[in-house]
Amino acid sequence: MDWWIQAVAGFGVGVLVGLTGIGGGALMTPLLVLAFGFAPAVAVGTDLLFASITKSGGVWVHTRRRTVEWRAMAWLAAGSLPAAALTLRWLGRWGANPRQFDVLIVPVLAVALTLTGAVLLFKTRVQRFAGQWNRTGHLEERRRPLATMAVGAVVGVLVTLTSIGAGALAAAALLFLHPRLPAVKVAGTDLAHAVPLAAVAGFGHWQLGTVDFPLLGNLLLGSLPGIFLGSHMGGVVPERALRSILATLLLLVGFSLALK
Repeated sequence: MDWWIQAVAGFGVGVLVGLTGIGGGALMTPLLVLAFGFAPAVAVGTDLLFASITKSGGVWVHTRRRTVEWRAMAWLAAGSLPAAALTLRWLGRWGANPRQFDVLIVPVLAVALTLTGAVLLFKTRVQRFAGQWNRTGHLEERRRPLATMAVGAVVGVLVTLTSIGAGALAAAALLFLHPRLPAVKVAGTDLAHAVPLAAVAGFGHWQLGTVDFPLLGNLLLGSLPGIFLGSHMGGVVPERALRSILATLLLLVGFSLALK
C-alpha cells in the first residue's frame, strides 16, 4: 500500500480526534483492520504507539492549564499498568504468532468498539445518571482509590488487547468515581493516564513483534498536522452531531466484527 494513503488516513483520524477528543484507537484500529487489511494484532500494536505519541501533546497542554487530577490518575495507573504488563506476559506465553492473537483480539475488539460507541452516543445521559447516582449513593472516600484501581485494571487489559478503552470508557468511570472533578479535569486526567498506558502496552507489543514501524511513521506524518487542524476547527463543526455520527459508526463496526 502506498505510504501517502496511510498518511491521509492518519490525517483524517487526526482531524476527528482534534475536533471531538475521541481517542484515536477507536477510529484507527478498525480502519487498519477493515479498510487496509492489517492483522488485528499488528493494528493494535501499531496504534498503541501511535496513540502514546499523538496524545503526549494534549497532556502537556492540560498540565500547563493544571487540569489534571494527578491523584486520580495515579490510582488508575496503579491498576492499569500492572494489568497491561500481566496481559502482555500472558500474550507472550500464548505464542508470538499474530494469527493466534487475532483469535482473541477480534471478539474483544468488537466488545470494546460497541461499549465505546454506546458511551459516546449516550454521553449526556451517562453524565446525568452519574450526577444522580453520586447525589444518592456515591462511594465512601476510603473506597474510592480501590475502586479506581479496579477500573484501571479492566481498562489496562482492554487497551492492551484492543488499543481501545483508555478514552471514553475511562472517562465515564471517572464521572462515577470522582464526582467532584469538573469536566475539563476528567478529560485531562483521562488523557494523562492514557499516554503511559498506551506506551507500556505499545512497547510490549513491539517486543512481541506486532508493531509495523513504517506504518506508524506514515500515520504520524498525517495525524500530527491533522490534530493541529482539528483542534482549531472546534467552532466550525457541531461537535455533538459529529460525535453521534461517529458513535453510530463505531456501533456498526463493533456489531460487524462480532458477527464476523
